[in-house]
Amino acid sequence: MLNIEDANRKSKEAVDGVLKSYSEVAKSWQAIATETGEFSRKYLQDATSYFEQLMGVRTIEAALELQTNFAKSSFETAVAQTGKLTELYSELGKTLVKPLEAAASQSTSVFTKTTL
Repeated sequence: MLNIEDANRKSKEAVDGVLKSYSEVAKSWQAIATETGEFSRKYLQDATSYFEQLMGVRTIEAALELQTNFAKSSFETAVAQTGKLTELYSELGKTLVKPLEAAASQSTSVFTKTTL
């Protein structure tokens, strides 16, 4: 039989779990937003510098070399950024699944206790 104290304790545990999960999810989103903002800021600085250098170029060969270096650098930066964001989104996914895993585990243990 379930008494009031047990029900109160279980509901408090559930609320605490939800609040902890919300806090962890918010931190993950904040990390993603920060990383994306930093990437955007750096890319804008690099692009501005590239265009400033391009304005001072006197030959087509120099312009092509500058453009090639900028494209290569941009590609490498984008690949690295994709890796960072993939890791951050993976961590977010794990954070989102934690409460579901706990609930499934708890319901499984309750089910096995009641059926055995």
